[in-house]
Amino acid sequence: MCWLPLLQACSQPTNKAYALLLKSLYDNTVPQIKPEKLYQLLEQKHQLLLLDTRSTKEFAVSHMKGARQVDPATFQPTELGKEAKDKLVVVYCSVGYRSERVGEKLQQAGFTNVLNLYGGLFEWVNRGFPVYNRAGVTQQVHAYSELWGMWLQKGEKVYDE
Repeated sequence: MCWLPLLQACSQPTNKAYALLLKSLYDNTVPQIKPEKLYQLLEQKHQLLLLDTRSTKEFAVSHMKGARQVDPATFQPTELGKEAKDKLVVVYCSVGYRSERVGEKLQQAGFTNVLNLYGGLFEWVNRGFPVYNRAGVTQQVHAYSELWGMWLQKGEKVYDE
């Protein structure tokens, strides 16, 4: 893949390097929402559906408050019900790639207001916004792999054993 040399060449990730990576990963088929804007909507108690498109293991480590975990490999938009079609739906994963695929499925199923969180959960945490687990606020974030984890600059990185 074209972005692999970029990943290997960067020993100290920067916001600019991460932005270049994201630019190469995204197809831009789903409109994006910046972490700050999403945080603002959540603080205003805006009615939205927040879908975490990471694995169950990743979700268990931490997730955004109020998020619902869906498996990107098996997810079907019908799981959300007809009433969700006109709601604002925000999808996210670690960096935004898997969530963009789920967002495309939602759009194809007639969902009219779907947004992908720019930079995913990594950017959310890097910007200082909170994540949660069953016990409440946590600093732990599933970093997916050591290679991808280099883009997570804040929080405590957790990997599968």
